[in-house]
Amino acid sequence: MRFSVKCKVNTREVLLKHAYLRSLPNSSDVFMAKRMPDAQDLPLPRRQSSGAAGLDLHANIHEDVCIKKGSRALIPVGIKIAMPIGYEAQVRPRSGLAFKFGVTVLNTPGTVDADFRGELCVLLINLGDEDFIVRRGDRIAQLVIAKVEMVELMEVDTLPKTIRDEGGYGSTGHSS
Repeated sequence: MRFSVKCKVNTREVLLKHAYLRSLPNSSDVFMAKRMPDAQDLPLPRRQSSGAAGLDLHANIHEDVCIKKGSRALIPVGIKIAMPIGYEAQVRPRSGLAFKFGVTVLNTPGTVDADFRGELCVLLINLGDEDFIVRRGDRIAQLVIAKVEMVELMEVDTLPKTIRDEGGYGSTGHSS
């Protein structure tokens, strides 16, 4: 099978960028968190069990926030983070809040890029039947750290064919 590739990327530029990233000090295991001045009383994000993937995030609010059913609210969590290039932090819902109250993270998973240095916030939405109150220190979401591949896309005229090809949204059938 043959297909044509028409490169619209400056290959030298891409190679120099990757060489630069590889030249940075090896800090692959260094993940940092800084508490906001008004969050000194809140715990740092942490796992609630030794096998948990997510670090719980706590609401850094000074007054209760009522999220009306069908509404959303942006809730700060009182920390800033730093991580090496090649990682991301994913903000994910807590299953208990979703199951018991219908409260979840609207933009899920919310990606925190390695070069972002602002305070983390969680965009909660109330899909439940009743209003939901968020209080200071409530565990409202979890943070999962994941490796990501730092890739560059190359524009081509033709993509290689596959058996599935352009089939999507149920094209592979139902499980039996």
